[in-house]
Amino acid sequence: MKFVSTTLCRILAVVAAVCATAPVHGSDYGQLPFEMQEVATPSIPAYTVSLTDFGATGDGHHDNTEAFRKAFDHLKENGGGHLNVPAGIWLTGPIALESNTDLHLEHGSILLFSDNRADYPLFRWDVIDNPARECVSPISAFDKHDISITGHGTINGRGEIWRPVKKMKLTDNQWKKLCREGSLSDDGRIWYPSESIKECSHEKIGAAAPDDDTAWESVREFLRPVMVLPVRCERVLFEGVTFENSPRWNVRPLLCRDVTLRNVSIRNPAYAQNGDGLDIESCSNVHVTGCTFDVGDDAICLKSGKDEAGRRRGVPTSNVLIEDCKVYSGHGGFVVGSEMSGGVYDVAVRNCLFIGTDTGIKFKSTRGRGGAVRDIHISGIKMVDIAGDAITADMYYAQKSPGKHAEPVGESTPVIDGISISGISCTGAARALWLNGLPEMPIRNVVLSNSIISSESGAIINNADSVTLNNVTINHSTGSRVTATNTVNLTEL
Repeated sequence: MKFVSTTLCRILAVVAAVCATAPVHGSDYGQLPFEMQEVATPSIPAYTVSLTDFGATGDGHHDNTEAFRKAFDHLKENGGGHLNVPAGIWLTGPIALESNTDLHLEHGSILLFSDNRADYPLFRWDVIDNPARECVSPISAFDKHDISITGHGTINGRGEIWRPVKKMKLTDNQWKKLCREGSLSDDGRIWYPSESIKECSHEKIGAAAPDDDTAWESVREFLRPVMVLPVRCERVLFEGVTFENSPRWNVRPLLCRDVTLRNVSIRNPAYAQNGDGLDIESCSNVHVTGCTFDVGDDAICLKSGKDEAGRRRGVPTSNVLIEDCKVYSGHGGFVVGSEMSGGVYDVAVRNCLFIGTDTGIKFKSTRGRGGAVRDIHISGIKMVDIAGDAITADMYYAQKSPGKHAEPVGESTPVIDGISISGISCTGAARALWLNGLPEMPIRNVVLSNSIISSESGAIINNADSVTLNNVTINHSTGSRVTATNTVNLTEL
């Protein structure tokens, strides 16, 4: 087979190669409150092929899984390069990226993933740290380096074939349309894409032994995949494209180093269960800039593993810069946790807009997690129409009846110590501030400065130590400006 690129493709390839290797502009690493190296971006050879060179058809019906496999195998054999995807609708099963390659989506291109759940077999990305299983992601890369997804196309994960939907999140007409297919819960409040998904449960998954293939296969359709999953990869770039309609979390870099997301859009329906936008987990040296989020769960979220497995892994998320991003919908604009058992530190978030999110800035953890969140620096955030708290740090996450008594401190005790927030402007929130530490481990060293928050109620601080409010205006309509319980060293300047 001959691979002859058109002149236009070659020009695009050269431009893409230059963009992929160019340094990040517009960011001043020297102005960060911690030392951070400039994030390295991929180095991709200029060699270019088109997906159509491998027999692909962009009509939305032809299965192009084999064409993608052949294309990436060819690039791998030739030392890497760019795979151009022209305008069209390219139906495919799961895609595995290779080192030194760029998946380039041209204007008008849509990657539409298969709606057959059988095309996504079970796997384990780490037998030791992750004995549980999940379905193969639509896009994945394991132990690769210098990988990128660039261009102006759209990647659609067909999340509707996987996700349960709660009736309360839809209009009556939307619910009636949805219920033409699928299966309902016994109380009629939850729709499932299939009867087999309905019959699965977390209890069945928890009872499945790590090596019991039959038990895991019986709940396979319940184990929704993350849409984009690079694991243990170095120099990863996502630029310009739109990621949408994921089965579960949308983009999840895991155990990666030098990750850049630049000018991407990440979308999920507002009703998408577990429809997070970006989950950065146990990664270091990460730059997220100019991105737009409109999702069904947390928008920009930092994680580092959950409970004992996360502590055993022991890889924190660190050296992260997030700037100039917009969040239009989501449970939280910027979130840390609740799976932060490996720790999160040295993070800067600046110059972002949160419009209509449930919470603006959110830290969440609970007993049993362990891990420490330290040295988080947030500045220049503008918020409008926040349904809940403008700012919250809650160490009783997902507990309906928090205990009032202290428990012994150990490795499973979470720590939140060292949060600096300045230059916040919030117009419209239910509550200005909610800090809720543990009796045995108060939230420590929180500084909120030079900020104006308009909200229904003021600030509530419980189980905290060393909280400073410096030049903070809270325009609240009910209750007290600041209510503090079990808190020491509260300073208002």
